[in-house]
Amino acid sequence: MNPLAPLYRFADRVRYRKHGNLGQHGEDLAHRYLRRHGFTVTARHWMPPQGGGEIDIVAWEGDVLVFVEVKARSSAEWGEPERGINADKMTALRRTARDYMRRAGIDPYNAPVNGLAEVRFDVISIVGGSLRHLRDAFPMTPSL
Repeated sequence: MNPLAPLYRFADRVRYRKHGNLGQHGEDLAHRYLRRHGFTVTARHWMPPQGGGEIDIVAWEGDVLVFVEVKARSSAEWGEPERGINADKMTALRRTARDYMRRAGIDPYNAPVNGLAEVRFDVISIVGGSLRHLRDAFPMTPSL
């Protein structure tokens, strides 16, 4: 267990007590989880300058570029949080991820040249205090 965990929990209670921003709290939990599991987080709340989408977390797991969508709910009464990622949301995430890669000079279709092995989309689903990491939740290109 992380020796700073009690301090993080206290800071979370203070930070989210007033506004109760469950989404922001979920993203903070996901960020800590990813770092604890060896991911290198390079961006949070990344949005292209022209707008039109947002990626919650961009991280590297070794040589794999991972775009993470975080979904948090206080309870599973209305279903699992990841069910909120529909085809339109996936399309928006793919478009934003392509823009991120273009701006960062990453070409996922030319892996041998730049050494990039893989690009994937993960989902971190948080219900109450329970976190679930869904690796490779959907592909970079939609299936037809």
